[in-house]
Amino acid sequence: MKILVVDDNIQMRTLLRITFSTKPNYEVIQAENGADALNIIRTQHIDIMFLDIMMPGDIDGLDVCEFVKTSEYKSCFIVLLSAKGQKADIELGLAMGADRYLTKPFSPLVVLELAEQFESTL
Repeated sequence: MKILVVDDNIQMRTLLRITFSTKPNYEVIQAENGADALNIIRTQHIDIMFLDIMMPGDIDGLDVCEFVKTSEYKSCFIVLLSAKGQKADIELGLAMGADRYLTKPFSPLVVLELAEQFESTL
């Protein structure tokens, strides 16, 4: 299963890469901004994406989410990861097409469980 981790924070990307390294059938690809994420999505089949909302540049996580869910790549399962935890933020993320929304900080075990649940549907 191909997992795309998109976050401008290298520590967050490293945490998720290490979390998923416990599963030998998980291939983790990383991007540090929305533009890089879109390039990866267009060139590789991504099964699940863990996507930060607030990133530098013109394309944030909500833009990436909306693009994916309104395109030919819409089968990609998207988990938004954000420090924004207000009800309105969560509702907006889900309205943009996210399949799940986790607020930071989160448990790596929850992230792993979400990936495993999604994998069981493939």
